[in-house]
Amino acid sequence: MKLVLDTNVWLDCLMFADPRVAALRTALTQGSLMVLATQSMLDEFADVIGRPQFAINPCSQAGLAARQLELISLCSTAPDCRLNCTDRADQMFIDLAVAHRADWLVSRDKALLRLRKTAARRFSIRIGTPEDWIAATRLEPEHPL
Repeated sequence: MKLVLDTNVWLDCLMFADPRVAALRTALTQGSLMVLATQSMLDEFADVIGRPQFAINPCSQAGLAARQLELISLCSTAPDCRLNCTDRADQMFIDLAVAHRADWLVSRDKALLRLRKTAARRFSIRIGTPEDWIAATRLEPEHPL
């Protein structure tokens, strides 16, 4: 199964150890998913975890970024898929999902979630929250990363 995860989902999985995404963390760890990302997505994650409000020391930031890199398949930047996200910063996620025919784009971002029906109809891509993905794949929480 191919997925694209937005930055907030990565934060839930790697930084916050959110119990609501435990099944997703388990699937990531087991290697049963192909998670696609671009360098821009990795850069965005690095930027977010470096923000002062998180107070993460540089060594821990590097560890989080390295862990993310271990869990993804790095892709080149995807072309515009002509399904416009109202938040231009999130366009890269839908573009990548469409370009690589991902099964899911997992997000908590309202602008991306508003594209659910159109993405499903035009590209056969499911967009949903981590909880939507877990329910659809019927996975139960197991062990955290």
